[in-house]
Amino acid sequence: MRTLWKGTLYLAAAAVLLSGCKKDDEDPPAPTPSNPTPTIYQRLGGTTMVNDPANPGTMIEQGYLGLRSVVDSTIFVIAGDAQLQPYFAVLLAEVGSGDLTGFAALSENLTEFFAVATGAQNFTYSGMNMVDAHNSANPRMTGLVTDADFDQFIVDLVAGAAQNNVPSAIVTDIGALVETLRDPVVQQ
Repeated sequence: MRTLWKGTLYLAAAAVLLSGCKKDDEDPPAPTPSNPTPTIYQRLGGTTMVNDPANPGTMIEQGYLGLRSVVDSTIFVIAGDAQLQPYFAVLLAEVGSGDLTGFAALSENLTEFFAVATGAQNFTYSGMNMVDAHNSANPRMTGLVTDADFDQFIVDLVAGAAQNNVPSAIVTDIGALVETLRDPVVQQ
């Protein structure tokens, strides 16, 4: 009988102890980040699918389309910029003769680069690193970039963004991103 009483006492004590451990007594869950700052890519439309005006019947991520539009506009601004034209002599000669393959490749490479750099998750950049792309060993690059030329590229990039009505806050963030590339790009 004593064993039964002892067992009952242990069960009762365990029940009291367990009933005291309510869910409210548990450690509170770790706070979840409240609305993390959206990436530049997300602010440009992110992964929302839209019609690709350059490829009818094809859908494209809005963020990628926005970047491609800015890249293409910037390439055209550079083509009209006497300070930067010499760096793109090969490309401009090709375009002048009706060959757009170099333009298409540059557009795709730059757009992929900017997509990845601005936070896109569905793209990869497989082009050259910035040192090799801007090195005189690159047959498509004519000359080494100076600080003044890099500054002018940023001016032309801002003009390309303005042609596409990119909000100034996003342009500022893209400019800050591009500024991080100054050291590998400027080689003179």
